[in-house]
Amino acid sequence: MPASAVPATITNISCYQFASLSGLKELRTRLLAVCKDRGLKGTILLSPEGINMFLAGARKHIDALVDDLRGIPGLEGLKPKYSESAEQPFRRMLVRLKKEIIAFGVEGIEPAKHTSPRLEARELKQWLDEGRPVILYDTRNDYEVKLGTFKGAVVAGIDHFRDFPAAVARLPPEMKKVPVVTFCTGGIRCEKAAPFMEREGFEQIWQLEGGILKYFEECGGAHYEGECFVFDQRVGVDPALAETESAQCFVCQTPLSEEDQADVRYVSHVSCPYCFKTTEEQQRESIEQRHAAIRAATTPLPGRVPYDHERPVHVPAVCDHKTLLDVLCHVMPHIGREAWLRASEAGRLADKQGQPVTADKVVRAGEHYLHRTPAQREPEVNPDIRVLFEDEAILVLNKPAPLPMHVGGRFNRNTLQFILDIVWHPLRPRSVHRLDANTTGVVVLCKTRHFASLVQPQFERGEIEKVYLARVQGHPPQDEFICEAPVSAEAGKLGGRTVDEAGLEARTEFRVMKRNADGTALLEARPITGRTNQIRIHLWHLGFPIVGDAAYLADGQVGETQTLAVEDPPLCLHAWRITFTHPLSKRRVTHEAKPPAWAVA
Repeated sequence: MPASAVPATITNISCYQFASLSGLKELRTRLLAVCKDRGLKGTILLSPEGINMFLAGARKHIDALVDDLRGIPGLEGLKPKYSESAEQPFRRMLVRLKKEIIAFGVEGIEPAKHTSPRLEARELKQWLDEGRPVILYDTRNDYEVKLGTFKGAVVAGIDHFRDFPAAVARLPPEMKKVPVVTFCTGGIRCEKAAPFMEREGFEQIWQLEGGILKYFEECGGAHYEGECFVFDQRVGVDPALAETESAQCFVCQTPLSEEDQADVRYVSHVSCPYCFKTTEEQQRESIEQRHAAIRAATTPLPGRVPYDHERPVHVPAVCDHKTLLDVLCHVMPHIGREAWLRASEAGRLADKQGQPVTADKVVRAGEHYLHRTPAQREPEVNPDIRVLFEDEAILVLNKPAPLPMHVGGRFNRNTLQFILDIVWHPLRPRSVHRLDANTTGVVVLCKTRHFASLVQPQFERGEIEKVYLARVQGHPPQDEFICEAPVSAEAGKLGGRTVDEAGLEARTEFRVMKRNADGTALLEARPITGRTNQIRIHLWHLGFPIVGDAAYLADGQVGETQTLAVEDPPLCLHAWRITFTHPLSKRRVTHEAKPPAWAVA
């Protein structure tokens, strides 16, 4: 039969040998070629301390390889454990070089030089048959023990063999005086576990020769409950060394009994009873991961590190044949003519090719220019963005303050959008409405342009229900009242708006929730229309300006500050609740952002 043919019965072997080996790179190359030529699959680990392998294939090719290995100095005593399977349990052939053939990480434990006394399988069975006082100590990982172990065995309770020393430290001191037999799957871990326990003061230590598999081979299932986990696609074998119906979870790697596989929480390649998460648990875990990513993206803040910034300037039609200075003053009037002249003198104005231009250059409509700001460093913002909900269509956040949502003025990187683009890359969440930089609360974004096209029009049609909380100066005389003062269409000082009889229609409904002893009141505000700064303007107009508002002041004047500093007292305006139609389910959904401290004091 050619080596590539699959035999009717597959022979499986597992074996190891501690020995001082050298020339490992050349040995690896030779063994890999021989195994592939003979159609063998599995894994061989080579290290300076010996060899460990799990292989499967035709019996004659397995025997030929074992004979080859026994010809290597130190491996003459190689003793494989055999079992049979109907199918090849391994997908490929690997030969790997390792520091240790069984990772332990404890200096001075060298099985090639010293091992604890070995106890043959039949002798252990006789001890157990006679009821001799002996402790069986299972040195395997917890997920292996799950499938079965010796009756009454003490379990190490570890997830990895490197945790074994700590497990031994937890054992009761009196156990050091009684007979202890360590065991594992094939014996290799006990080659290190038992000598380590000797070194720790255990006086009567044995290691089960050949492990559970050798015990099954010679003694069957006497004194053993369940099956034995094996490190191949068979997952488990019974005391007859036959493959069982146990499976292994693709996600968490937990061995699964037939009962586990019948559980409704078991979905192949998706979940099992041990790693299954409810929708709420999945959402909570996903949100925690997002919060960690946000912290990473904002430590330090993106705009804290100096960078050269180029802001594009588009020449509008009304500025055709005017100077670039006229354009800049028209597009960004809040900066001021003198500031633009200084920028020109400093060489910070350029055409779209990057060539410097002066402020007196006559420009044409549709042209593009650049305003350069070298080594720009942006003001600090509050990056504590909290995810309230996320699915494949929408993202709902509790926005902190101060934090601008979009690029503008002094802010380019220290913005909500810039941070979200980093965290959700390659997606670019699209905001479907806005909050002022100084306003906290619930914000809705969409994952794609398509979903945004289904949500944003709801704002335009007045189908979105929004509820804000505002703490204002003064006590409104009525418990419920409405303001319908029109809001100016054009931006004024600091880019804000004011009440303007010729402006845009606006309506806000208010309800007093609490009148405080300090002369402030807590209001619920429902903006029916969505004009810029609408709630702030309406309350200012009514004589109840919002506490902490640096733009709409108590004396009826407009202030000099647009975005507050992090250390400033907060603007007491919070987007509390929003209701809209979900673009996928088509159902009305409501999301709420927890009120800040000033709203519950």
